[in-house]
Amino acid sequence: MRIIARSKIIEYYTKHPDAETALEDWYKKTANAEWYCFDDIKKSFRTVDAVGNQHYVFNIRGNNYRLIVVIKFTIGLVLIRFIGTHSEYDTIDAKNI
Repeated sequence: MRIIARSKIIEYYTKHPDAETALEDWYKKTANAEWYCFDDIKKSFRTVDAVGNQHYVFNIRGNNYRLIVVIKFTIGLVLIRFIGTHSEYDTIDAKNI
């Protein structure tokens, strides 16, 4: 998959160093993946949730952080939309961010 905005990941874990390993792991797995549907994502990440409007939520570092992406399966594109703590995630509308 082609991931847009890796810089958001680096920027986030620069401020939250405890998230670095988990975010880099997510990045590597996703970059090497070939996903064609939600079931394909579930094979790589059991805790991923589809929240609508092509938005998917990943639990990062034991659910301490949340990562929201938009996935365009037909063109193999993953767009990072949000990275934050679980409490920050609770204040947003995940499918419209």
